[in-house]
Amino acid sequence: MNTITKSLGYLALASTVLVGCVTVTDPAKAEKDKGPNDLEIAHIAYTAGNIDIRYAHLALAISENPEIRQFAELMVRDHTAVNNKALALVSKLQITPQDNPTSQQLSQRANDIRNELAQLRGDAFDKRYAANELEYHKFVNNAVENAFIPNAKNEELKSLLSAALQTFKAHEGHASSMNKKVS
Repeated sequence: MNTITKSLGYLALASTVLVGCVTVTDPAKAEKDKGPNDLEIAHIAYTAGNIDIRYAHLALAISENPEIRQFAELMVRDHTAVNNKALALVSKLQITPQDNPTSQQLSQRANDIRNELAQLRGDAFDKRYAANELEYHKFVNNAVENAFIPNAKNEELKSLLSAALQTFKAHEGHASSMNKKVS
């Protein structure tokens, strides 16, 4: 799969997430298209973190590139920490995140990419992994910043998402640098 096709896949997912968050003037349409609720946002965000952890474990199993491995270790550490905070918040609030079409589409797309990555070795793997990490973090950061934080009603969830966004933006910068080095 080439970079353009991959980018279009994330763009399509981003459209799905963001279109549901657009303000509309027709009240009946607004109810239908109001975007994800807090339980759905929590599920999507947790799913996104788990996806990147899975990508990172694959990189640790396949890549011999020290830069790729260091980045993958960072992804496991940071995304696990954010997901653990999310689990603690869910437990504290005694809520159950809701599976939803966006989480399902995100998971399906990630499975396709993981299958593609699993077939690659050496420089081909490193280049594809680095490019995917950059695109994935751009996608997730856009969704968190422009859909999840503005639509979240619970202040603790907003706070968690805002703090996580700072970490994820740093990941995006690191992924950009890594991508340039392996390209």
